[in-house]
Amino acid sequence: MVQALLFGLAASSALVIGGVVGAFWDLPPLLLRVLLAFGSGAMISALAFELFEEAFHLGGATRAGLGLLAGAATFVVLEMVTEGRLPRLHRGRPEQNRAAKGSVAGIPVLVAVILDGIPENTALGVTLIENSNAALLVAIFIGNLPESVAGAADMRGAKKSRGFILGIWTVAALVLVLAVVVGNVALENASPGTLSFLLSFAGGAVLAVVATTLLPNAFRPAPDDGPAGGFHPGHPANVLAVAAGFFLSFMLAEA
Repeated sequence: MVQALLFGLAASSALVIGGVVGAFWDLPPLLLRVLLAFGSGAMISALAFELFEEAFHLGGATRAGLGLLAGAATFVVLEMVTEGRLPRLHRGRPEQNRAAKGSVAGIPVLVAVILDGIPENTALGVTLIENSNAALLVAIFIGNLPESVAGAADMRGAKKSRGFILGIWTVAALVLVLAVVVGNVALENASPGTLSFLLSFAGGAVLAVVATTLLPNAFRPAPDDGPAGGFHPGHPANVLAVAAGFFLSFMLAEA
């Protein structure tokens, strides 16, 4: 439990750091997109070589495959329900989110980060039952950072106080720390088959996060990128960032 708590604090600290950065400064959109791309590569590698590989070894191809599909489908349904009840979200795009009304600016990003983070952090807690998982920890940290920066910047643009911004992102971080601990403690004595399904289920949700949030926003053109279609300024750097994130996460998994 102590290890799960420490890993949860380390992974979720990105939300507090991002909240501080977004509450005080505007990061260049290109940097945010590169960070999202790097996080995407790291997440894909951690999913493949930590979550799903472990699920496959514990429960076999059928159980792991069904869990993966179930996790992805569940995340998509929850995201559709959430976005249907909130203003349309442009994650990682502060220049568009700030056009939202002051009462809600930044809140969709916050909700999305929590929705994304629960399966990721629960998976981190589950993997700690078998061994420490630095690769997934780093991937979660990198993936959360640019989103929290963008969400906090939205709130600042809507004239929210810095105390409010830092407080609400700290609460979000604590919720995700709890997800790691619950995933670790509640499932500590679970059977290999149960762990296999839950690991692959969380992996499917993580894959859905990458497909619907991280990569689309990493490669979505900024307003000053010119006409839609083809390569845009920053895209070559983003491609390299995906590869670099994948490589770093793979090396951590193999260490």
